[in-house]
Amino acid sequence: MKKLSHVDKHGRARMVDVSAKPVQMRTAVARGEIKLQPATVRLIKARRVAKGDVLNTARIAGIQAAKRTGELIPLCHPLALTHVDVDLELKRDRVVITGTAKIAAQTGVEMEALTAVSVAALTIYDMCKAVDKRMVIGSVKLISKRKE
Repeated sequence: MKKLSHVDKHGRARMVDVSAKPVQMRTAVARGEIKLQPATVRLIKARRVAKGDVLNTARIAGIQAAKRTGELIPLCHPLALTHVDVDLELKRDRVVITGTAKIAAQTGVEMEALTAVSVAALTIYDMCKAVDKRMVIGSVKLISKRKE
């Protein structure tokens, strides 16, 4: 079994020391979805949700959240991201959300990509909760990570 990197030999939580690692270009991609009633998807597509443009608001929220991941998750390193993208694809009964984070750093950006997807989904939920009581956020997962 692998040793947990965020726990010291006494079982206490700790931030991982990455100072000896080389700076590399790193990219992470995460994906998730929010299931909606088809009527809600039609309202989003027509930009007729009372709270405003759902997809653009969710995109901005996801980007903003990725940039603040180190403030939200206690043991994450605060990172100066070089790029964040949040793509939202409307399907018949869901929005598929893909978040991509990039950086030149000593540590990866998986948590930033996952946070972007999660907060974008939560934003859609918040904006649509008055018209859809059966929304479900799910399948949030890391799709890929790479060093260049």
